[in-house]
Amino acid sequence: MQVSKVFFIVAILLVVVSVTDAQKAKSPPAPPLAPTPAPAPAPDYVNLTDLLTVAGPFHTFLTYLQQTKVIETFQNQANNTDEGITIFVPKDKAFSSIKKPASLTNLTADQLKSLILFHALPHYYSLADFKNLSESGPVSTFAGGQYMLNFTDIGGTVRMSSGWSKTKVSSAVHSTDPVAIYQVDSVLLPETLFGPPPPPSPTPAPAPAPDAAPAADAPGTAKSADGFSPKASKKSSSHKIVMSYFVFAVSSCLALMF
Repeated sequence: MQVSKVFFIVAILLVVVSVTDAQKAKSPPAPPLAPTPAPAPAPDYVNLTDLLTVAGPFHTFLTYLQQTKVIETFQNQANNTDEGITIFVPKDKAFSSIKKPASLTNLTADQLKSLILFHALPHYYSLADFKNLSESGPVSTFAGGQYMLNFTDIGGTVRMSSGWSKTKVSSAVHSTDPVAIYQVDSVLLPETLFGPPPPPSPTPAPAPAPDAAPAADAPGTAKSADGFSPKASKKSSSHKIVMSYFVFAVSSCLALMF
């Protein structure tokens, strides 16, 4: 009996093994696993201080950025957001060209901070983007509120106005998403800080036309002190001599007759 049980168990095992092998033969092989994509490389950290130091001369603007701590706001926007940032940077000469009454020395610390924030947009814009931006009306700046800029794009030249300032983008210092830095010719002065700009100087009246000079006498017609020209005087003298001869001849003839 024990031998029969052994044979029975071995037979069952053989049946199970054969069924398993048949199922494996019928089922297709499993596809190979796709390789896991490599993670996208993190964008390079943009150091605005280094960019402005090397590209200058932007020392005055950079000093104001650090003094007002706006550099930290811009740096965070550049590296920790999806929007990016666009900054308009005046050269050092632009600050020395500011004329009264738009003087920066009279601004409070908060006003100076707003002025520097006014030089940036909270989004990355390439130069090509300003064509559409010019058609959208005033654009909000980092200063928020009523601190708006108006843009125009004529023939690829980007111009902007802020009430007191009318300037243009003269060169691209850095333009790689997410950071765009453009050099401008003037400091952007908002009306919110300085009030309405003074009216333009009146156009000076044209100078009166000089009096017409008397026509010059023709050559040979100069007059003498008594108002007669030498030529006329000479002709009159010759006429008198001829008349004198004529009178003398007539008188002689009358004397001979009588």
